[in-house]
Amino acid sequence: MPTDTQTIVVACDGSDHSLHAAKMAADLAKATGQPLKLLAVFPGTKVEQLVVTGVWPTELEKEAKDYGRKVFNAVREAVSGIVEPKDEVLLQGEPAKEIIEYLENNPGTHMVLGRRGHSMVRSLTLGSTSEKVVRHANGPVTVVSE
Repeated sequence: MPTDTQTIVVACDGSDHSLHAAKMAADLAKATGQPLKLLAVFPGTKVEQLVVTGVWPTELEKEAKDYGRKVFNAVREAVSGIVEPKDEVLLQGEPAKEIIEYLENNPGTHMVLGRRGHSMVRSLTLGSTSEKVVRHANGPVTVVSE
């Protein structure tokens, strides 16, 4: 497992907690001279979204892209004047699982995420995304709490 961090990645969902984490990640990227990447996970699989929303899969792709654009625009506004994000990564699925897989596939990543996001009620019953990521991550993770 590499110990050298090459990229700071902030996981965002557009919540106030994730925007606060994005500012902290931007400060860290600026201080270390490392690039900042933005990561968002559109929750659920195509099948889950179809069952829940009744929307056809072709519409789900548009819905996922719209979600990503909304989240990334909010983060870019929040970090404006600190550092310019170098890349945007939009994934689809269960957020903790997707973030953990991203870390496995991208050694040298330092993940930053907020402690609470938009799924507070779900996290009370199933455990929070940040707890799952910290428990299973194979690299450095910073959890930002307000």
